[in-house]
Amino acid sequence: MLLLVTNRRDITIDYVVAELKRRQTPFFRLNTEDIPAARCTMAAFPRDAWSLSFGERELKGAHVRAAYFRRPAVPTCNANIIDAGEREYAEAEWGALLKGLYSRLEGMWLNAPFDIFAAEDKPKQLMLASEIGFNVPQVLITNDITSVREIIRTGPAIGKPLRQALINGEQERVIFTTRLEHLNDRDEDAIAMAPLIVQAEIKKRYDVRVTVVGSKAFATAIRSQEHEETTVDWRQGCRPDLKHERIELPREVEDQCAALMRRLKLRYGAIDFICDQQGKMWFLEINPNGQWAWIENLTGYPIAATIVDELEEIARCQS
Repeated sequence: MLLLVTNRRDITIDYVVAELKRRQTPFFRLNTEDIPAARCTMAAFPRDAWSLSFGERELKGAHVRAAYFRRPAVPTCNANIIDAGEREYAEAEWGALLKGLYSRLEGMWLNAPFDIFAAEDKPKQLMLASEIGFNVPQVLITNDITSVREIIRTGPAIGKPLRQALINGEQERVIFTTRLEHLNDRDEDAIAMAPLIVQAEIKKRYDVRVTVVGSKAFATAIRSQEHEETTVDWRQGCRPDLKHERIELPREVEDQCAALMRRLKLRYGAIDFICDQQGKMWFLEINPNGQWAWIENLTGYPIAATIVDELEEIARCQS
């Protein structure tokens, strides 16, 4: 059986579910916000001595052969727990159970949760990319306006979040990549509030998303320079007419992508590049759990099928 760890609203996992159903491959979709509704048992040993029962649906550790850690949600306890402190306690305990379950599945993950968390470290990504030989734009992680100005003096620069691109609250906001120019002394306090990534801006021909699954790399050109609002950050503007095209990666870049995946212990990764006016590829970042369904929709790449292939290969290794 294959285990899919995600949440109720995850549309991307629906593509994997459809492929598993097409192949008639047994699977269990665990929406982690629902886990407080389960009856659970976990013995100290052996490793697979655990189970979750949701009424007539039962998940047994002994049956799991491979697992996909997609987008789990925080466990949501029964509304009958009125006291806020008790509710927080119960949800934390369910979260601890999930962590224990994840560790029991070591060696079965497409990407292990703990490897995902480690790979999300952007300073580490940039360091490894440089060591592997990718072209990496001049970059600093800083909250010092003097350091920001040093990069801006050499030419155009952009700023983007170090980790969290979403500001929660009554009005949820996304922090997009932004061009930095004309800084004055009044900007010093704002920049000092939190570290950010400041990077020399590369004049683009187009953006590139490389979706790596196992040994396969699906490269897509995103024609961001055809619309004003997507010039700096192709996600801005939500344009349904933004062109996505299949492209071939230079062999050197494909080999470097494979090397980065090995260094980060990943079987899946979404790697972002810029292709400059001369056709040179520049590494930006890797998302070890990035979205991919829209790429499959627009290009026809068989990403869901390749993910299932990889999960089935992991499962065969457990037999």
